[in-house]
Amino acid sequence: MRPENIHATALLVGERGILITGASGSGKTTLALTLIDHCRQRGLFSRLVGDDQLFAEARSGRLVCRAPATIEGLAEVPGHGPRPLPFERACVADLHVRLLPAGEVARYQEEARDEIAGCAVPRIDAAERNVAAALLAVKARLSIMPFL
Repeated sequence: MRPENIHATALLVGERGILITGASGSGKTTLALTLIDHCRQRGLFSRLVGDDQLFAEARSGRLVCRAPATIEGLAEVPGHGPRPLPFERACVADLHVRLLPAGEVARYQEEARDEIAGCAVPRIDAAERNVAAALLAVKARLSIMPFL
């Protein structure tokens, strides 16, 4: 089976893969880069896997994401175009962060999963273009300081 080409950004935090989806301009790259920076400052391994476009496929019941070779190691910076940064070639997505318009995000969220490329991935929703709130939600879900 061929990998699905999806509009998303992925990164690794420790051994956990995070898949971020949302409309163009919703803040996927900004959230990923903020998470990477936040985690590095606290001594946690964190790296970009791919920005804006990913190949996603099921492997042994888990969702594996990787960037197309033409854009691996690049993150799009608004007004400046793609810029290189350290990256990992692939990750297993353990969490899907879905960026939505603020009015569509429930204040208290039930456990949710999304099926992506045939794999069920736990999901949280966050308001688009609100990096501070999304960062808190991801840190709480993954038990990153200050959440234990």
